[in-house]
Amino acid sequence: MPLATYLPFVLMFLIFYFIIIRPQSTQRKKHEEQLANLKQGDKVLTRGGIYGTIIGFQGKNNNRVTIDAGSGTKFNVDRSYVVGLEDSKIEVK
Repeated sequence: MPLATYLPFVLMFLIFYFIIIRPQSTQRKKHEEQLANLKQGDKVLTRGGIYGTIIGFQGKNNNRVTIDAGSGTKFNVDRSYVVGLEDSKIEVK
């Protein structure tokens, strides 16, 4: 009967995997792909809640994004601080 004692744990792990781990993994991959495909002129939302337009890239591997937030306000952020495109459905948890 050792299989019967481990069966609830195995079932709990499978439920946990399919409800939490797998969807989170696919969402992370989608976000990484979106960050890799950023280009000049894209309208984005930063993690700080600022909307702006990408006007350029700097740094090694173009990891620094220059964003124009309007009225001549320009700032640099790390690429990882871009949450997503302004017109896409953005889900932050």
